Amino acid sequence: MSTGYRALAADISSTLTQLRADVPDVMRGFGSLSQAAMRPGALDAKAKELIAMALGVAARCDACLAFHAQALVKLGCTRAELEEALAVCVYMGGGPSLMYAARALDAFEECAGVAAA
Repeated sequence: MSTGYRALAADISSTLTQLRADVPDVMRGFGSLSQAAMRPGALDAKAKELIAMALGVAARCDACLAFHAQALVKLGCTRAELEEALAVCVYMGGGPSLMYAARALDAFEECAGVAAA
């Protein structure tokens, strides 16, 4: 990927700022939905972020990978934990998910400050 995931998240965040101004009710509604869905309950925050990352892989959403990689790093997710989640993505999604699993790992490593191998 030519653009870094941190830069992608920053670019999208700046555009979202404009959307918050232009369609505040929608953005407040989405924010409330996000907070409710991600609030720890039977699953902890890290498990929920791993699910979100897996869905980002399935949807082939680079911005999703960027945002959820940052969240996983903040939550103390290990590379091994992410790789197990990505293995399930590959199992469920085949070759296309394998390609995006690699991108998800790149996003996580970039957000964690790890040099690409």
